[in-house]
Amino acid sequence: MRRFSFVSGGVSVLITVTGPDRPGVSSVLFTVLTRHGVELLDVEQVVIRGQLTLGALVATDRDPEDLQEAVEQAMATVRMTVATSVARKRDTEVVLRRTSSHAVVVLGRPITARAFGEVAKALAEVGANIDSIRRVADYPVTGLELMVSPDPNDDSEHPHGELRAKLVKVAASVGVDVAVERAGLARRSKRLIVFDVDSTLIQGEVIEMLAARAGEAAEAQVREVTEAAMRGELDFTESLRRRASVLEGLPVSVLDEVAESLQLTPGARTTIRTLKRLGYRCGVVSGGFTAVVRRLVDELGLDFCAANELEVVDGRLTGQVFGEGGAGGAIVDRPGKAAALRRVAERFDIPLEQCVAVGDGANDIDMLGTAGLGIAFNAKPALREVADTAVSLPYLDVVLFVLGLTREEVEVADAAEGLLRRVPLLP
Repeated sequence: MRRFSFVSGGVSVLITVTGPDRPGVSSVLFTVLTRHGVELLDVEQVVIRGQLTLGALVATDRDPEDLQEAVEQAMATVRMTVATSVARKRDTEVVLRRTSSHAVVVLGRPITARAFGEVAKALAEVGANIDSIRRVADYPVTGLELMVSPDPNDDSEHPHGELRAKLVKVAASVGVDVAVERAGLARRSKRLIVFDVDSTLIQGEVIEMLAARAGEAAEAQVREVTEAAMRGELDFTESLRRRASVLEGLPVSVLDEVAESLQLTPGARTTIRTLKRLGYRCGVVSGGFTAVVRRLVDELGLDFCAANELEVVDGRLTGQVFGEGGAGGAIVDRPGKAAALRRVAERFDIPLEQCVAVGDGANDIDMLGTAGLGIAFNAKPALREVADTAVSLPYLDVVLFVLGLTREEVEVADAAEGLLRRVPLLP
């Protein structure tokens, strides 16, 4: 959608000022514009590596050449270059910047010129115009946010799904991730986020860590079943019961041992901390086990948790698994994860469209589909194909960039609390 302003009996002048960024440039420009009594229609500026580009679209009833000369003389005093463009629009509309329909976030380490060029080409092929570009991250990845809108000269229809499918295909071929979201209030109104645990919030699979305590053969058996389930080749509930049976006879103390050994995914603390600052309700819905997951809830200050229970008799695991709440409870499986999200959203009185779900396996499909935004994180193909967006970089804080936050905003908040640090990244 485009916005319009009407210029009656005058002309519109686009003034573009470029040069080294320094205090006072805007003041000088708008002082001379004030003297000429112009109407300000639009203004935008960007600074890249200390170089300023400032654009102002104005309407005037006076001689535009006098305005041009006055602006050039004024800006020369601060060593800035000026370019002007005049369009006579008597009693007609002046087209201002379009209202962007989608946000496209390009993530890479690095983003090469070729990769970005291919993304831009793909956007053009589906009739999308790039309205603005800004960098949202320089660590741990490079992130660029493109606000795009339908080309006003393209009458063909290019639905949201086609745009995403095209960009995902191109991105995969050039080694970057691309997240596509609808722009507008809906993007900034998210209030609840739920994470899967295994291979999402933490590194590795809890049940494999437990099985390792039962020996190498048990660990290999569990890993094989887990991989089949995550690919969607095996019913999750059946796979969970088969894997849990391998744990029969282990002392209950292994649950604490594994809980203490969990390693968070890089960026997990930053992600949770930042979202909680913004008022998000944050929690986990896991096909794993409450006895282990509860440690994460306490450590990260999460708001909720849904997971399964392992039966314990006389201090040892029986190999039996129950759903949330113990015997009689429904297993937190693929449909169970979606049901848990609905319960949590209702509990906090948050519409599902304002919820975000992040996961990696086929058992997360329903949960991601239920949330207003589903993010596949280093996910199996079955989930990547149906998620709203997918990222393959091993840093959970890329979720923040997908949601429209910038690394600079995150680090300013961290610095204010004495928490700012950058961990050296492996090549």
